[in-house]
Amino acid sequence: MIKKTVLKYTLNIGLLLTGLSLSAQNPIIQTKFTADPAPLVYKNTVFLYTSHDEDDAFGFKMKDWLLYTSTDMVNWTDHGVVASLKDFKWTDPENGAWAPQVIERNGKFYMYCPMPGQRGIGVLVADSPYGPFKDPIGKPLVKNSSDDIDPTVLIDDDGQAYLYWGNPNLWYVKLNKDMISVDGPVVKDPSIAKVKGSPDPFHYQEGPWAWKRNGNYYMAYASTCCPEGIGYAMSKSATGPWEYKGMIMDSDKRSNGNHPGIIDYKGKSYVFGFNYNLGKQTISKHYERRSICVSELTYNADGTIQKLPFWNPEGVKRIATLNPYEKIEAETIAYSEGLKTEKMTEWERNNPYDTGKKITDRLVVSSINNGDYLKVQGVDFSKGTKFLEVSVASMNGGSIEIHTDALDGSLLGTVQVTGKAEGDVFKTIKSPVKNIKGVHDVYFVFKGSKDLFYFDWWKFSSN
Repeated sequence: MIKKTVLKYTLNIGLLLTGLSLSAQNPIIQTKFTADPAPLVYKNTVFLYTSHDEDDAFGFKMKDWLLYTSTDMVNWTDHGVVASLKDFKWTDPENGAWAPQVIERNGKFYMYCPMPGQRGIGVLVADSPYGPFKDPIGKPLVKNSSDDIDPTVLIDDDGQAYLYWGNPNLWYVKLNKDMISVDGPVVKDPSIAKVKGSPDPFHYQEGPWAWKRNGNYYMAYASTCCPEGIGYAMSKSATGPWEYKGMIMDSDKRSNGNHPGIIDYKGKSYVFGFNYNLGKQTISKHYERRSICVSELTYNADGTIQKLPFWNPEGVKRIATLNPYEKIEAETIAYSEGLKTEKMTEWERNNPYDTGKKITDRLVVSSINNGDYLKVQGVDFSKGTKFLEVSVASMNGGSIEIHTDALDGSLLGTVQVTGKAEGDVFKTIKSPVKNIKGVHDVYFVFKGSKDLFYFDWWKFSSN
């Protein structure tokens, strides 16, 4: 049995529940509070690293960093905690896991993380984008001033890497090719640095995000405070001077903060940030319980960026389909209500030696109660359907109704989950479903009393 350590909350945001969806729904993650998006495109996949507000946070209560992946920009697979403050032995492991960024170089993945209590910026390295990440130097990479937060990294075309960071000033330093040591002095950017008594044309606040596109260098950042919008500047050099170009998104009273993460992916451009919509469903007072959103970004012919409205609830359009004939992790979600995800360990039991041997660690959908649901978008039933397999571990039992294209849409079938107090014993249930073809959204709607079961994966078959 696994002990729950997360709070249950139920959302009610007036979703459109009829018709096939072509767009994501903002916020894009609903099972946890997430902030400070750091997207990375690697091998045809978006790896979205995030900071993580705890469910009971009032201020900034942040202990670890999470990872989500997507190949269609609407269904996001939760991979759980990818790194935490405990990976840095020289800092406070209790709180302060603020905005990170991960970048790939020569097959290795480098995560740059600000440390709590003005202890500088650390770096972790892994051989895979999924981790595990380890501290290669055992000390801060940079320890310069009280501005040492919100790192971002750019590798220029000539191979030179730059680390930028700072609140309320922008700082930078060159990195060596090993990406875990610096080359030369730390520089306060003179074109963006705040000068007491002087105008602040950039409205720079914090959260820089650096990138290069078509020969132009860009620096987006949280602009003004508070609330914060997203502003940006451009340059012809990685070290400036920077020219303020305007706002990507104006500030809005609905979101106290913001933090941009910007990528190009499959011929489109995207900006990630966050709002407070999920947290405000349960508590009207402002607390730091944030949720990541995404919008499509459009460039003008001269390289400038068209201003966006505040985070559109419809998000971005789906750009690929999901294959239901391969095993899909249940924590692959386009939208959900009432659910959580958590890591649990399955132990061997009921064997003649009662060794209690660990079988595996699983990340599963949890906190499943009556009326909760999860939705996946763009499921391509090209071969038709005859059966659905699910992997579940029963608590009190219940059922899964499978609807298409709407929460109350056509019923494909119902999976009955029996058993009680078996929450750490997973079993595969194969259930018949109606035949369907074409591309559809699928809703897994859970029915029963309370604490129904854990949900690990699902898979359709045509024979």
